[in-house]
Amino acid sequence: MNLSDIAAGLERGTLAPYLGPGLLSLCSGATPPADPLALAAVLTAKVSVPGKIKNRLTAAAQFIENFKHRQTLVKGMNEACAIQATPSPLHRWLAALNTPLIVDTWYDDTMRSALAPRSDWAEVQGLSQSEHFGTWTGWYDAAGAPLPDAADTTTVLYKPWGGHAPAGNYLVSDSDFVEVLTEIDIQTPIPALVQQRRAALGFVFLGCRFNDQLPRAFARQVMKRSAGPHFAVLPDEPTRMEARFLAEQGITRIDLSLADVAAALCGAALPA
Repeated sequence: MNLSDIAAGLERGTLAPYLGPGLLSLCSGATPPADPLALAAVLTAKVSVPGKIKNRLTAAAQFIENFKHRQTLVKGMNEACAIQATPSPLHRWLAALNTPLIVDTWYDDTMRSALAPRSDWAEVQGLSQSEHFGTWTGWYDAAGAPLPDAADTTTVLYKPWGGHAPAGNYLVSDSDFVEVLTEIDIQTPIPALVQQRRAALGFVFLGCRFNDQLPRAFARQVMKRSAGPHFAVLPDEPTRMEARFLAEQGITRIDLSLADVAAALCGAALPA
């Protein structure tokens, strides 16, 4: 399958975008931290954290939560993610597709901003059990108001790790992820509507890396029982664990830069 076929699948709604923090590299101007290392650096710039965990986002977040309180962690995340990136042409193209599902695994508001001209979409975010014990997800309408659910909406924006807007929900500390990963094999934290819609979809991974256990674990569970096929834009040589993950999940690697793929999907010609 070539890029024109992938574009056609996204336009038809048989393929769904699965976005990672790397998509921020396509945005012009200022952006919030665009990878776990950069986000950890912002969080630990204002709170002293032991050197051995300073560059490990989830461990640093756990230390802040344990010794400075959860509110300090949430405040730090809100400040780090408050920068509003200008949506790239790819964000805007994806937002115009009326796709049934968009998965976004970073905390920024960029995809939400791209969807803002529409009113027929809703967002569902993962919730930290330390703040919302027993409730795994929160639904919001296009204006950011809480919803009980969104069964009739055209597009669902699913942010399994939470997000800055509209309510500062974040899965970021070790304990946040332990709680979810304990249940995710039986799919409890994944909204029923997401499970329903993915059954007819394949996923196109854009701006994602799988060189850490967390993104692999979430991708594996979100993809479970989906129709396929699946594709991942991964220009850099995969690590051993990434290559193994791609093979076991039947994900076809697209060995092109994200910028080139974005240009092609948005209708421009690939550079020679």
